[in-house]
Amino acid sequence: MRLPILILHICAGTLAIPSGFLAAMFRKGSRQQALAGDVFVGSMLTMAAAGVWLATMKSEPGNIVGGTLTLYLVTTAWMTAKRRVPERNLIDWCLLCVVLSLTAVEFTWGVEAITSPTGVKYNYPPGPYFFLGSVALLASVGDIRLVSAGGISGTRRISRHLWRMCFGWFIASSSLFLAREKLFPELMRKSGSLLLLSFLPLILMIFWLIKVSLPTTFRAKMLEVPR
Repeated sequence: MRLPILILHICAGTLAIPSGFLAAMFRKGSRQQALAGDVFVGSMLTMAAAGVWLATMKSEPGNIVGGTLTLYLVTTAWMTAKRRVPERNLIDWCLLCVVLSLTAVEFTWGVEAITSPTGVKYNYPPGPYFFLGSVALLASVGDIRLVSAGGISGTRRISRHLWRMCFGWFIASSSLFLAREKLFPELMRKSGSLLLLSFLPLILMIFWLIKVSLPTTFRAKMLEVPR
């Protein structure tokens, strides 16, 4: 049963990376950007769900939690983009419980990896647990603010969508280009291109977060063409 799920996982991940790049590069709100975004969300959710299923079959708790965090990030990013007015509902409370649980698990396993005689927990050192735990903690704070305020709008809504989607994309790209670098030619490994491809989602995330945080008038002046 693993082979069909593995093929689905690989195909979805292969589709997610270029569609994520297109969604980030197309003009926001355009038809092309919306189409690329829909493909990206669908492929990311498929990839993460298949990854969690595979990790469950192979008894890999670390990958189960990592895949679940990816599912959570992409789902909440998609929900944020689809909501046009500030609101909250039962799903938001349930997702808050999920991310709080993921945060607790990641940090607990990170501490257990440090105190372990082998220095690892479920074949992973402390670093990945604390990194993903920090991401989950940041997302938890955002969810607490959302449910407390009854929803978000404006720049905060756009920023929430951007960073969650880009972090989910980063998890997918780093899982391919960094964790499985032996799959690629030696030239790519030595040139640093795999490192660039892995961190490209975070680079684009920073760019767009800075851009959307600028006042509208200032952004317009930056785009003015000198005559």
